[in-house]
Amino acid sequence: QVQLVESGGGLVQAGGSLRLSCAASGRTFSSYAMAWFRQAPGKEREFVAAIGRSGSSTYYADSVKGRFTISRDNAKNTVYLQMNSLKPEDTAGYYCAAGNLFLETAELGYSYWGQGTQVTVSS
Repeated sequence: QVQLVESGGGLVQAGGSLRLSCAASGRTFSSYAMAWFRQAPGKEREFVAAIGRSGSSTYYADSVKGRFTISRDNAKNTVYLQMNSLKPEDTAGYYCAAGNLFLETAELGYSYWGQGTQVTVSS
């Protein structure tokens, strides 16, 4: 069992940056692949970025490639999402997820989810 708690969301102007954190409970954090998803009002939840167990492999949605960076610190049981050059269309609730599949982009590939943190980008 893994419990995930996101933090770091907020209101930022277009072009600004935010760093999201997701703290995981339990001793088995390093055995899980991790990912970030987001959901905007009235839209389905979508994949943002994924990272493998060791942190050496990552994968991004085209919409965030080159602007967002996912990373993890297994010693701190934490995964991060550094978001730069933010756009109004990045406004959404951001969720971290833990699973056993490598660089999975589908929600069904993740067993554990956090409650989310809101990111709002003003124009």
